[in-house]
Amino acid sequence: MTDINAFIDDKVKNNDVFLFMKGSPDFPQCGFSGRVVQILNYLGVEYGSANVLENQELREGIKAYANWPTIPQLYVKGEFVGGADIVTEMFQAGELQKHLEEKGVPVKQTA
Repeated sequence: MTDINAFIDDKVKNNDVFLFMKGSPDFPQCGFSGRVVQILNYLGVEYGSANVLENQELREGIKAYANWPTIPQLYVKGEFVGGADIVTEMFQAGELQKHLEEKGVPVKQTA
């Protein structure tokens, strides 16, 4: 396992909710990352994040890790959930909230 894979693996497995994104939750640097941040903040979910723009190796490594070509990528309890479109669709259908609750992640608001 490479150093970047070990870093990704650590973040995914040691955080209940983790978002690999462009920018930071306080300053998203793409609309898709911003949308996922808005959803997580609306739900009041605590989550960690990593800015893939700060590290090209991370940016490429996370795509290979999940076999998913785009960023952002959301993980819940070590499991890849999806990117912005999937997270948005799940949220609008109430499935994201249900998924989080089933995984034992506290949700403060529902849509």
